Amino acid sequence: MGDMNVSRQFFVDKLEQAKIHFERALDCKHTEFDDLYPYMIEHPQFFWYKRYVAWSELLTIVKLCDELEISWAEQFTERQAEYVRGRVMSSKVLDYWYETNESREHVG
Repeated sequence: MGDMNVSRQFFVDKLEQAKIHFERALDCKHTEFDDLYPYMIEHPQFFWYKRYVAWSELLTIVKLCDELEISWAEQFTERQAEYVRGRVMSSKVLDYWYETNESREHVG
């Protein structure tokens, strides 16, 4: 293979695709993962695994952007970028990724 020069735009595009993939997994929508493992839909743990795979893909692209000094945080809200920097997909990430649950009133 020769010397390959990959553009910043390539990584920005891959980052956007990974973000969309994670958000589709978060929303339990169809992703290419469903096509790769169609039998997993029958198992309840499938959605957790699907989200984990999408989150890992997103973190991998962010890590590459960091190593190549390509800014990535502007593709996310401030809170989402904070979650990505934290690297742990917690229930907080799943519940507040879209930042819409904060306004819910708690029933006491």
